[in-house]
Amino acid sequence: MHTIDMDLVEMTLDVMKYTIDRISNVTPELGSPRKEEELLRIVGETITPEGIGGENAFQLFRDVLVKATVPIDHPRHLAFVPAAPTRAAIMFDLVTSASSIHGAYWMEGAGGIFCENQAMKWLVSLTKLPETAFGVFTSGGTAANLSALVAARQVWREKDSSMEKERALLLTSNGAHSSIKSMAKVMDADVGMVESDEEFLSGEALRSAIDNLNEKDRKRLFAVVATGGTTNAGIIDDLKGVAEICEKEEIWLHVDCAYGGGALAANSVRHLFDGIEKADSITIDPHKWLFSPYDCGAVIYKDLELAKNAHSQKGAYLEIFKDEGAQGFNPADYQIQLTRRLRGLPLWFSLAMHGTNKYREAIERGIELANIAAKKVQEHESLELVRPASLSVLLFKRKGWKAEDYRDWTYKNHREGFALVTPSSWKGESVIRFCFINPDTTEKDIDDILATLD
Repeated sequence: MHTIDMDLVEMTLDVMKYTIDRISNVTPELGSPRKEEELLRIVGETITPEGIGGENAFQLFRDVLVKATVPIDHPRHLAFVPAAPTRAAIMFDLVTSASSIHGAYWMEGAGGIFCENQAMKWLVSLTKLPETAFGVFTSGGTAANLSALVAARQVWREKDSSMEKERALLLTSNGAHSSIKSMAKVMDADVGMVESDEEFLSGEALRSAIDNLNEKDRKRLFAVVATGGTTNAGIIDDLKGVAEICEKEEIWLHVDCAYGGGALAANSVRHLFDGIEKADSITIDPHKWLFSPYDCGAVIYKDLELAKNAHSQKGAYLEIFKDEGAQGFNPADYQIQLTRRLRGLPLWFSLAMHGTNKYREAIERGIELANIAAKKVQEHESLELVRPASLSVLLFKRKGWKAEDYRDWTYKNHREGFALVTPSSWKGESVIRFCFINPDTTEKDIDDILATLD
């Protein structure tokens, strides 16, 4: 028994040393994936009847397996929507796990849920929703979008009992995140796509789409999903125009700000989100542009009771705690998950440590980097802007290149451990896409990446 305890002490020291070394390294090795059979050949079977030992397992992870991953916080990781969790948030993610708190109900998680709610208050304040609005942390944007849409459908069905067995219909734009279609499938709902060359949903286009619905489909329409910062190009829909139509037509408006929600804190672009305060629900992912570790999303509702009506679970074993201290905010009542960890705790600790002003500065830096990169592209004779920078996303192209050229360029930079920048498409044409999240990304990083396009 004593030997096992000493092993655990050594194991703890190894893990903490690795963690400290990792978060102190602002330019970690840019690993790359390997085929499963190759990893199996190197590592072998790790789950055995007798176990392979903690030291051995950790060594395999540290020396082999983690190098077959791509760190999202590398300053030259500009693909997809990267992330850059603060050191404070990463360390408190360890504390969150070590504290072993179940975050579904106030009875078990009161102190931790209190912390989450402190962070949530700030998020809600950014939206300028009514004071009665509030939200809950989820596993990510997909779970947040699904939670919001389930609540929306419940409200729609309760308005008209004849719709109880009808397939619901939602409208969104072709710039919306892929999770909207996926979640509609989960809900067995239909999606009406409002097409736009600019991947942008305007009030006029929405008005036309609604007017063109037949009578049955108009009755099936339960929600409109607008986007506050598209993943591909950082475009913000006409939230004000869309909100006015949804309010007039009495349709639930959900705004997906999973990526762009962080920019609500940036004074330079806050006006672009005007109208979001009229939304019925909003998705924001702190693990994207609010510097939290994966996985941390958030769904915010204008009226929490509507969400509770859709999501609150009942069970005999859930009804036994009636003492006063056990009564409080229950996150499980407002989203699709019952079992949940306290995903908002790392965000709370980082906000409490650094203050919201530091967050604003870091977010503004991402926007600034996109504009700096745009200017450099304009000055480069071989490059051409596809569209102006939007939020922290920039789309541009290399003159004369075809799809395979972009692909080969991406592979080469990644294979050499230099950068991960993946191509995208715009209006059917292959382009390069930068997405700036990490405030540790420098102008030199931009210059060095652009130099590989000479």
